[in-house]
Amino acid sequence: MSQTTFGYLTAANAPLFTDLYELRMLQAYINQDHNPTATFSLFVRDLPPNRGYMIAAGLEQAIHYIETLSFGERALEYLSEEGFDEAFLEYLSGFEFTGEVRALPEGTPVFVNEPLLEVTAPIAQAQLLETAVINQIGYQSLIATKASRMREIIDRNGDGQQLIDFGSRRAHGTDAGLKAARAAYIGGFDGTSNVAAGEAFEIPTSGTMAHSWVQSFEDERDSFETFVDEYGDESVLLIDTYDTVRGAELAKEVADEAGASIRGVRLDSGDLAALSQDVDAVLPDVDQFISSGIDESKIDDFFERGGVGAGFGPGTALVTSTDAPKVEGVYKLVAVERDGEMRPTMKLSTGKVTYPGAKSVRRTESDGRYTGDVIGLRDEDLPGEEQLVTVIDGGERVIGLPDLETSKARARTHRRKLPDSSRRLEDPEPYDVRISDELQQETEELQRELEARRTE
Repeated sequence: MSQTTFGYLTAANAPLFTDLYELRMLQAYINQDHNPTATFSLFVRDLPPNRGYMIAAGLEQAIHYIETLSFGERALEYLSEEGFDEAFLEYLSGFEFTGEVRALPEGTPVFVNEPLLEVTAPIAQAQLLETAVINQIGYQSLIATKASRMREIIDRNGDGQQLIDFGSRRAHGTDAGLKAARAAYIGGFDGTSNVAAGEAFEIPTSGTMAHSWVQSFEDERDSFETFVDEYGDESVLLIDTYDTVRGAELAKEVADEAGASIRGVRLDSGDLAALSQDVDAVLPDVDQFISSGIDESKIDDFFERGGVGAGFGPGTALVTSTDAPKVEGVYKLVAVERDGEMRPTMKLSTGKVTYPGAKSVRRTESDGRYTGDVIGLRDEDLPGEEQLVTVIDGGERVIGLPDLETSKARARTHRRKLPDSSRRLEDPEPYDVRISDELQQETEELQRELEARRTE
């Protein structure tokens, strides 16, 4: 099929962004008249390596998917060609979500076994959401967490330096590049180099020049003069195409001759900390922007070695979360209606045991710092502030979606309330998350019941 857009996913085929087994189960749910109300929970069993927390992100896109999910002519025609029967296709033609969604607001720290999202709906509806919500929330939470770690180092060692996403060209697809820019902004970044992300999400955009600009001129000075002639005081010059210190000297000469107070220079290669000190000696009043393989560890090392910089442009390490490139989000059935009553359910698979029932996550605080979380049953009376909020009820969104500035502020405020030991770059201590007595009792009783059934 020929395509005229960057991506293959359009409004016409978005409902097909699911795994085949979901649709096969759906057809059986509908045709076999087995469509009880069910609760599914999206959570992680383990945090990515060297992560003491994770920042929830991607909820807005998940909600949009749920609100707009419908099967049009193109999707139904394809499913017919794939062998799905007419009765099921008739059901899909009128599909709409009628259930409830509770979730963590974007920017909220989350830990092992805590639901990022819980869906309660007829099982045929709730089942269909699995692939999409794991995709939207899992990836953006991964990148928001990576960005938060970089902002942590800036807050701890820097002086308000900017963080700009430079990663779209290294992202795994155009959609990932856009979502990474959004998630990074929630996690603490100040902007992105990607213009489409700026337009889509109202994120500030930032850019300098490439080495190709400098190389396209016979003389480096000419390239700087031409750029300054075009952009004046807004010019940011890339000074390391040939020799970084000489490039800084040329930038100063060109700026002085033009009477321009250039906005900055960028360093993109070499020993960045040492070179930044040399450049600062030449251009003490000009901001330096540092790129080239930047991540949180390299930013930390840059500061440790006395580097001078007004901002950083992480790219590959950000959008691929290079040191921890995946988050194992799972979407599991935790309760199902039987005989008109919601009953807890759980897996007993080795290493994959789940806690049953719809959940509550309560977070306690003392002297402006979080002291721990309790995961309990949804209606359980527990201390602390409830983290899950209802966002969709009866198929209708019941809250306004916060803008990115609100989510960004939440991520920063909540991160700073976490224990310092849980925010370390290396070997963070686990945050205190305990299972409530009622949930633990429910789990043990149900486990005994299920194991007894297996031996009958």
